Amino acid sequence: MKKKIPEYVKYAASIVPSERQLKWHEMEFYAFMHYGMNTYTNSEWGSGNEDPELFAPEKLDCRQWAKLCKLSGMRGIILTAKHHDGFCLWQTKYTDHSVASSKWKDGKGDVVAECAAACREFGIKFGIYVSPWDRHEATYGSGEAYNEFFRNQLRELLTNYGELFCVWFDGACGEGKNGRKQEYDWESYYALIRELQPDAVINVCGPDVRWCGNESGVCRKSEWNVVPYYHSNHELIASASQKDISKPPKTVNPTALDLGSRKVIRNCNKLIWYPSEVDVSIRKGWFYHPDDDYNIKPLTKIMQIYYNSVGANASLLLNIPPMPEGRINEKDVETLLSVGAQLEIDFNENLAEGSIITDNRHLDEKHTGQMALSGNPEEYWHSGDEPEGAELILDLGDEYDIDKIVLGEHIRTGQQIEKFSLYAKIDGKWKKLAAETIIGYKRICRFDEIRVRYFKLVINKARCFATISKFEAY
Repeated sequence: MKKKIPEYVKYAASIVPSERQLKWHEMEFYAFMHYGMNTYTNSEWGSGNEDPELFAPEKLDCRQWAKLCKLSGMRGIILTAKHHDGFCLWQTKYTDHSVASSKWKDGKGDVVAECAAACREFGIKFGIYVSPWDRHEATYGSGEAYNEFFRNQLRELLTNYGELFCVWFDGACGEGKNGRKQEYDWESYYALIRELQPDAVINVCGPDVRWCGNESGVCRKSEWNVVPYYHSNHELIASASQKDISKPPKTVNPTALDLGSRKVIRNCNKLIWYPSEVDVSIRKGWFYHPDDDYNIKPLTKIMQIYYNSVGANASLLLNIPPMPEGRINEKDVETLLSVGAQLEIDFNENLAEGSIITDNRHLDEKHTGQMALSGNPEEYWHSGDEPEGAELILDLGDEYDIDKIVLGEHIRTGQQIEKFSLYAKIDGKWKKLAAETIIGYKRICRFDEIRVRYFKLVINKARCFATISKFEAY
């Protein structure tokens, strides 16, 4: 007898991503570039009183940044166009606290323009970080006057630098010079972005992509895309995110925190598609500090973070802070090139390509197991309305040495799978390799290398149905 699905589970299963969120999911791994006045004062949070002439890049090379990101396997750069000190890396009309007041390029330079152009040249996407908190601006804390100032600056960034894939707002909300805090008009900021950059996701203090909850590169065991709407409450985020480096936030416990299970969503009347982004720095701080030259995360740590984020249905935003001269330190370069090389090795050849998948049930002939191998994101296996106990068997045609299986759901139809198991056929018997919860956009299952021909995926629990659009072996 068919199981009755609770209404709240049907509701959760019906939540799907927007087109801009779908494009963001495909980014997977991209760079943060914290660069600005703090780079020259050797600090993390500036006061807003810094002399603009301190900003003096002797060898600004955004092409080096973009080329390095491309070679490291990253698909974009988010640049700190303005941090909390209010110093602007572009030619803004609304404050003199900007590159226009520096001696760099006789006050005619524009870091945002150079970075955007470099990203286009190397075929990666460009986004901006812009801090709503501005410790320099006199109108900060005055209400609408500051909101108008901030929208004017946003408009410049949204219209003068080509297509943006992301506008990144952190939650820092401190006092202005007048001792007052600003009430941010978030809705008007979002409306302006939707009008001028409709394809850009708005991250962290925004409705499209959520902060994972720490800056340590730790991801939850079950990173749900569908969560209660209150996780996009800007003021809750503001109280916790982007802490001063001297007071690092507590690490999220990936086994204890749960944002999207049936237990959590049961009594919530509004759910949203709000996937997770893991932001972490390659160094101890977010901005460049010479003392951190020996605190660079090693390849093994970065790869561990990669597999625990990109491999667990989140994205990875890796911070690479340029030096005062405007180039990335050779130690960071060396590590990042090794990351790119490791990714090339780890995902060199999909051995499942051209293989055969059989299933024990499917919705119809257009949604058989074989569709999971088509490579077309719009072709996928669909279990039909009895997902639990559904099986897919991958036959590679011969035995190969494998240590990774990559799975992906067809998330255009929602996030459905709640528990699954993965097996390999060893000496004629099925051996369990993994027992996990969610899959979502991407789940990478890793195990000790085995020589094997057959894999079996079993759907143990799902919401309304199950889909698989990606089944790869490496």
